[in-house]
Parts: sequence; structure tokens; C-alpha cells
Amino acid sequence: MNNSFPEIDLVYLWVDGNDPVWKNKKQVALSKSKSASGINLNGRYVDNDELKYSLRSVEKHLPWIRKIFIVTDYQRPVWLDVDHPKIQLVNQEDVLPPEANPCFNSVVIEYYIYRIPGLSDYFLYANDDMFIHADLQPSYFFSGDGFPVVRLQYQFMQRTEIKLKKLLGIRINNYRKSIENALDLIKRKFGVYYPGVSHHNIDACRKEDFRAVVEDVFKDELSPVLKNQFRDPSDVQRVLFQYYVLAVNQGHLKLVNRKESCRIRVQNPDFMGYLKRFNPDLFCLNDTERATDEDRARVKPFLDALYPDKSSFEK
Repeated sequence: MNNSFPEIDLVYLWVDGNDPVWKNKKQVALSKSKSASGINLNGRYVDNDELKYSLRSVEKHLPWIRKIFIVTDYQRPVWLDVDHPKIQLVNQEDVLPPEANPCFNSVVIEYYIYRIPGLSDYFLYANDDMFIHADLQPSYFFSGDGFPVVRLQYQFMQRTEIKLKKLLGIRINNYRKSIENALDLIKRKFGVYYPGVSHHNIDACRKEDFRAVVEDVFKDELSPVLKNQFRDPSDVQRVLFQYYVLAVNQGHLKLVNRKESCRIRVQNPDFMGYLKRFNPDLFCLNDTERATDEDRARVKPFLDALYPDKSSFEK
């Protein structure tokens, strides 16, 4: 990618699930909701300071990032230097449609990150549990023609597995169902099917693609999802944006394995051993309902050993 390529921003969603004000707000919404998905999923909201170390990895390995936007629910990390010229906090209510608030469903919030004021036309999107483990150039994320590189994990039995589970009456979790919903929309609209899912990557995005999907191509299909304050079987996962750019020939498919991007489950007893085994460009420390507080206690020491140097984004 040449030096004239437009600047690239980075967007995170972040929540401090330990914040008593936020917890009360969530509980009030949950008490009025018919959803059961907000129950017993502490791993989705617990803050282990991953964002601090993710930003350390960004400063170390992606120094060319222009600006970093952190979308929150009126929160701020206590350690963050909010006056840093590269950092901007964004309240999620400022980008979400009014009917979507209050929202505790990252699936919905992700649809509207393209509405962040001042966001560059080309940007990366990451969860706060994603880390960069190698020096990477813009060309890792965007090709020379300006189209995003779409990294998917190949799953040739994906649709068969879903159908088999339905046949046997086995419950399909909301995450897998949301991917299936995205696949169905693309199949109906474009007549194509992609046997792959997001593999805990940092997504390469363009504002024009998000705008097209949300405001035009799938406007009617996504409109009902806005009511899902919490995870719901009707959710449509953000992989829809990746499938869309592939369907309209404005993205480049790259099937990846653990050498490029890998997920390390927090309940895995040997974080470092897993990392050394695959030595990936990117990795995710995935905290779920299966992890215990004892598992989570190992997160900070591991990340502090891996990224010991304080970034300029910290106070």
C-alpha cells in the first residue's frame, strides 16, 4: 500500500461491567426485558483492564493509526489519558438511533460505529480483548485497491452443523444464530453463501460499506434488531458487513488459521504456552461464562508480562 493511502482510525467498544451505576442501569433494563441473555454472562461485561494492554499493543505494533475512538456508555477507564490527541471517547447514545437506547447489546452498537463524528473513511474495529502481536502495516488490513481484507475462518460444515442441531433439537447459542442470520440475509439478497466466520480478528472497515448495509441494502431487515437491548436469537452479527463487501466484489477474502489470529479462552490454564505455540499476528483473550474469577485473575499478570511498557495513552 502506498504512502498516499488515506489515514486509518481504530474503533473500540468498551464497558466497565464493575461500575455500580452501569450495573444498576443494566439491571433496570433487564427487569423490563423478556430476554434471558443478560443473565449469568459476566464474562461479556467484566473489565480485566484488557483495553489498557490492547492499546499498549497498538502503540507498539500499529503506530500509524491516526486516531482511536472508544465507544462507551458514559464511562471512562480511570487509567486513560482522555486528553491524549489520539484518543476520543464517544458516548454510544450519540451514535445509536433514539429507539435503540438504552442498549447493552454490542451487536446493535456495532451497526452504528460508522456514525462516530470525525471517524475516517477507512477504519479498523476491535473488541477490547484483541491484541496485536506483530508489527503490521496498513496493507495487512486493506489491499492496494483500497478494498478491505476480509479474514474468515473456514468452516465447510457450518451450515450442516446448524441444520443437524436444529433437527436434533440441540440449542444453538445466540452468537452462532446471529452468524446464521447474517448468512441467510446474504444468501437471500445475493444468492451466495460463504462457509466462514469471523475468527476473532480486527476487522478492516469502510464507512461507505456500513452506511450501505444499514441505511439501504438491509435497512428493513435490521430495523427490528434495534429493539434487542440484550443478545437475542434474532440478532444479525457484524460479519454481515464482511459478507456484503465480498458479495459486491469490494473486499478480498483471506481464509486464516491460528498463525494469523487465534482465540485464547480465559479458562485456558496456559496463556503463554498457547501464544508461543502459534505465534499469531493477532490474538484474543476470550472471557465467557465458562471462565471463573480465578481464571480471570491470571489475565493481568499475563498481559503485563507481554506488554510491560506503559503507553502514552495512560495517565
